[in-house]
Amino acid sequence: MRHFQPKLPFALLTAGLLVLAACGDSATEPHDHDDDEDHAEEVEGVILSLSGQNIAAYNGDTGQWTGELEVEPGEETAHIGVTFVDHSAQAVTLGDDFYLLVEVEDESVAEFEQDTPGEFGGHLHGGNAEGDTEITFSLMHGAVGSGHADFVTAPLHVHVHEHDDG
Repeated sequence: MRHFQPKLPFALLTAGLLVLAACGDSATEPHDHDDDEDHAEEVEGVILSLSGQNIAAYNGDTGQWTGELEVEPGEETAHIGVTFVDHSAQAVTLGDDFYLLVEVEDESVAEFEQDTPGEFGGHLHGGNAEGDTEITFSLMHGAVGSGHADFVTAPLHVHVHEHDDG
């Protein structure tokens, strides 16, 4: 049984190092981003709003969207607000080092334009023809353009079609 004793301290040391490495903060500065990271950990969903009305919502627990985005070919929506929410659908307060990244699967069908890079919203532009694509929203942490994702939605269906007035 003596040959097992040296392995236990090594296993504990290895486990401790893995936990510290996973945190991402150095051991000498453990409180650099705690407030912001705590807020990001509270994020459990997303609500998209257009002209004050909720048009789509994402539940991080189920990985499902309710609603979809629609735009006519060649047209642009009014500003779509993107709000990250907690399990009670309450807006989560995020620090200045968080930003929104929006990725559209097929930008020939639709594009999402942010007025300011990283802002929590933007305009959906329809392509030149009818079609369907998907859009993904990511809560990013760090400098705009070089951060890492703290929360990523499943793809949301985007439908580009002519509006029927009949």
